[in-house]
Amino acid sequence: MLSASVFMSYANESKPVAIVNCSQLVTLAGPARPRVGPELLALGIVSRGGLFVRDGLIERVGTSAEIEASIDSSTTVVDAGGRVLLPGFVDAHTHPVFAGTRVDEFEERSRGATYQEIAARGGGIQSTVNRTRAAGVDELVATGRRYADWFLRGGTTTVEAKSGYGLSLEDELKILRAIKRLDDETPLRYVPTFLGAHSVPPEYRARRDEYVSLIIEEMLPQVARQKLAEYCDVFCEEKVFTVDESWRILSAARCHGLGLRMHADQLSLSGGAKLAAELGTVTADHLEHTDAAGMEALKQAHVQPVLLPGSVYALGSSRYPAAREMIDAGLAVVLATDFNPGSSPTPSMTMILSLAATHMKMTPAEAISAATINAAYSLNRGDKLGSLEPGKIADFVIHDAEDYRELGYFFGIEHPWRVYAQGKLSHGSHG
Repeated sequence: MLSASVFMSYANESKPVAIVNCSQLVTLAGPARPRVGPELLALGIVSRGGLFVRDGLIERVGTSAEIEASIDSSTTVVDAGGRVLLPGFVDAHTHPVFAGTRVDEFEERSRGATYQEIAARGGGIQSTVNRTRAAGVDELVATGRRYADWFLRGGTTTVEAKSGYGLSLEDELKILRAIKRLDDETPLRYVPTFLGAHSVPPEYRARRDEYVSLIIEEMLPQVARQKLAEYCDVFCEEKVFTVDESWRILSAARCHGLGLRMHADQLSLSGGAKLAAELGTVTADHLEHTDAAGMEALKQAHVQPVLLPGSVYALGSSRYPAAREMIDAGLAVVLATDFNPGSSPTPSMTMILSLAATHMKMTPAEAISAATINAAYSLNRGDKLGSLEPGKIADFVIHDAEDYRELGYFFGIEHPWRVYAQGKLSHGSHG
């Protein structure tokens, strides 16, 4: 990873950049909306392609020969060496700010304990909440920088970033302020989401309605007033936040101008997908237990499913979301890591591509579409990110591969050779 001083000096350069000699330029060019059905297979690949960037935006896309024709002495030329060029991954579901780890629970699960058993005795989310409450914002930012580096090294240039490990007014605001600082201070782009309804903290277990009221009457107004989040999320599950509680929280969030997202049907068929459709949320995430009726409701309401196979894998489960059925039903699916310290401690979108192919029977092309352009639309940034088209922000990655299908095929490695955010090198070597 480049040092901060090297990055800043490079970021201050204003010279245009030309990328040439790409084996495949995977543009994702297409309709200006989330992709569905066969559209997920249309990657807009330009063989022997190239890209021209000026002032952080994509100016031209074409064959390498066409791009070379526009090069002059002011242009920085990068020879991709026959590698693949893709848009930066857009990770539409992460929890990237927290203190500590849960390696002890990882070991417990390897010995047979379940996630639910660990949570019932004070572990799980509450374990991370305890550590995060004790940490200052500077500590959270310092740790978050480490994870930002991991995302960039893996080819991710934008993340949706949830709070949810504070569960008090003060600590939820602290996490959201840390997210804002990370967005300002690192090349990674953060889209903030308020998740005060991640769990009911122990001090409110016997009076959970008071905690719901705290979220609605104190947390949401402060988050909105301070402009610390674009979205509000709720973990809708009978043993976490019921359908009725989730409806109350999300309805209040909408009144404060926040977009709506939901953890839905992860642990059971809780009615989360149907509630997401009723409320017209932007996304419904997880969906491991969603049935055909829930999928049809999501389709009719134009809610995008965000599928998180990393959490299924990390918890040792075998019940993956029904991605094939969702695609066949016409849903605009999204793939994301669910990066978090307990149930999916991975920032690797290429690992998610592999799981999508091997366990959810998505084709490599469908998975790429779900991790780029569809993810960008789920964050209201499809007009700026997720594809390589003139006028869009120049977030792109040169992967050390000759064919885009290698990204999921060779799993467990970091594929990126160079990563660019807004046209500036954020990971990789100048040489």
